[in-house]
Amino acid sequence: MAGRNLITRAARWSAVHPWWAMTLWVVFVLGALTVGGMTGTRSATDSDLAIGQSGRAAALSRSGGLESRAVENILVTPYRGALDRSAANRALDEAVKAVKGVEGVAAVGRPVPAPDGSALLVPVTLAGDPETADARVGPLLRKVAAVRDAHTDVRVELVGAGSIKAGLNDMLDRDLSKATVLSLPVTLLVMVFVFGAIVAASVPVLLGISSVLAGLGLWGVASQLVPDPGPVTHIIVLMGMAIGVDYSLFYLKRQREERALGANNIDAIEIAAATSGHSVMISGLVVMASMGALYLAGHIAFESMATGAVLVVAIAMLASLTVLPAMLSKFGRYLDRPRVPLVWRLTQKGGVKPRLWSAMLKPSLRHPALALVLSVGALLALAVPALGLRLKATGIDDLPRSIPAMQANERLTRSFPSQADTHMVAVRVPAGHGGELARGVDALVSRVRHDGLFVHTPAPEVRTSRDGRVATIAVGTRFNSSSRQAQDSLFRLRDDIAPATLGRIGGARYAVGGSDVAYDVDYRANVVDKMPWVLLVALVFTFLVMAAAFRSLVLAAITVVLNVLSAVASFGLLALIFQRTWAEKILDFESTGRVVAWLPLLLFVILLGLSMDYHVFVISRIREAARGGLNIREAVEQGITRTAGVVTSAAVVMVCVFGLLASLSFIEMKQLGVGMACAVLLDATLIRIVVLPSVVMLLGWKTWWPSRLAHQDETRPVCVPAPLAEVADGVVRVRARR
Repeated sequence: MAGRNLITRAARWSAVHPWWAMTLWVVFVLGALTVGGMTGTRSATDSDLAIGQSGRAAALSRSGGLESRAVENILVTPYRGALDRSAANRALDEAVKAVKGVEGVAAVGRPVPAPDGSALLVPVTLAGDPETADARVGPLLRKVAAVRDAHTDVRVELVGAGSIKAGLNDMLDRDLSKATVLSLPVTLLVMVFVFGAIVAASVPVLLGISSVLAGLGLWGVASQLVPDPGPVTHIIVLMGMAIGVDYSLFYLKRQREERALGANNIDAIEIAAATSGHSVMISGLVVMASMGALYLAGHIAFESMATGAVLVVAIAMLASLTVLPAMLSKFGRYLDRPRVPLVWRLTQKGGVKPRLWSAMLKPSLRHPALALVLSVGALLALAVPALGLRLKATGIDDLPRSIPAMQANERLTRSFPSQADTHMVAVRVPAGHGGELARGVDALVSRVRHDGLFVHTPAPEVRTSRDGRVATIAVGTRFNSSSRQAQDSLFRLRDDIAPATLGRIGGARYAVGGSDVAYDVDYRANVVDKMPWVLLVALVFTFLVMAAAFRSLVLAAITVVLNVLSAVASFGLLALIFQRTWAEKILDFESTGRVVAWLPLLLFVILLGLSMDYHVFVISRIREAARGGLNIREAVEQGITRTAGVVTSAAVVMVCVFGLLASLSFIEMKQLGVGMACAVLLDATLIRIVVLPSVVMLLGWKTWWPSRLAHQDETRPVCVPAPLAEVADGVVRVRARR
């Protein structure tokens, strides 16, 4: 009750002092943006993202000062047919002269012809931190582009890790900017159909935008401690809009409903705070708790995503409980202006029991056991493909071919097979073991030369530290990182060749990393190892919050089971869509046969939080109806039919916002968008309209055990104390204290 009193007191203060509340909110948002602009957003480096044995290999090489420099390649290939060597040499000479004068170029190598004569290549070594090469490669790209435009008889390109990452960042910025811009009119359109008036429709969108802006500003500060691996700002935008709009929608819808029942504006706001505001607080706590479980994943990417999500959810919750009541108080009489004629008339029928939802509910109310078996069976059938879910960390081979640097990379690896992927073996020995180190390295190189899984020309590159204690061996493979042979080559090095050679050196520490395939193997292993613990903690947090909020262990258990059902069904859909090829043309992607390794874990915790928006809202209305004296069947029917419109609207907003990601080129964003849209759609329809009412009908009053409501005898209502409530139309409505 104390939590509820705090919410209502905050809402009443904001409603009575609207200008103060709105001014403080504007100051907060502007302050967050200012501080974030001053600090900037710190990006995660490869060292931050290092994990497992590949991370140890990188650390060993750094300990000897052997970290690799960033290398870009000037590549000359023919547009068609055989390469004209004289034209290629002229273009290459001009390109070399152009890049030599660029600041930050440490060295330019000699021309290297492809073994089959199909290309010429010149390596360009960049000075500075290789992990920031993408931010410094722009001048090189412009110089090479100018040479390409001047020599139309051959293709001149720049390709390397920095140029590929720069191209990916540019593509993501364009795509996500487009998705963000499109999400605003789509969300506003949905809100217009919900409220029938432009001002009322704009309020949730405005609060969603302000929550996102504040979240982005504070994320700049937080990223100084937990650096951004890339997708965090996009998660803040998507979650901030979805949650900010939903929280405001629930609150505003309840306030309008209470106004329609005769309450004055202040009382309606306070009733909305004590009901929908209470639901918002519970939902927000569950979202933050479930996202917080990602800190157990043991990787900076998950920690940063958890931090960004928790920030924006807390801000959206705060906005709904403070500045929203102020806006409703100050501009309440203008909320229904200007009205959209036809839509406005439809929204005014909200007090009549919706026939559609009543019809959809009938099977669950009349035959709950059958409805439960069929619906759960359908969800489990959708979940079956998840048994074959295969995970993969995104590597260079998974990047969109629409990126020019990726097209150049394909030509590079086709003409120079040794550039496909390269493992790095790093070893450090105690002082005085330099001779053993040299013999061990020679033995490893000899073994590699006689193994068909590795490239023999050029020979493995060996580098040794100045003190002779650290060595690295770059071993090329002839297979791309997504192939089975590339994984076999890694395991051959890790499990056979390195132990048999370097492992014989006393006190030696060694590791094999350096390649996309090594990072993929180590990343997947970490996800698989930590996933059960993260999911368990997220579910336990959800159980505890629900049990504390509704005083019901049974309801908390139901909530956990329903969330697991919707999550595993969405995993199955991900496998069905992205591990096969049937949907490639529909969604415009090329199947890798895998799902992004971080996605199931992130999808589960986000869905666990987002689904609580309408789950708590629906459960609260069912409980209100039951406490008002209705029997279980009537309470379920009234609770769901009264919330069906707003729950559907909230789900439509989420599906639209996440569905926009399905139009993006990057497979990670496409899988996230499709996965979230499918999961929310399943959760808001099959789970809430069929499974939930069927379970409550079968359990009856035991649903609320061990609260007082569990002992309801169907004849006596469990009443709220008179100063706090009144009963109207069978629903308990909280009356404000005066």
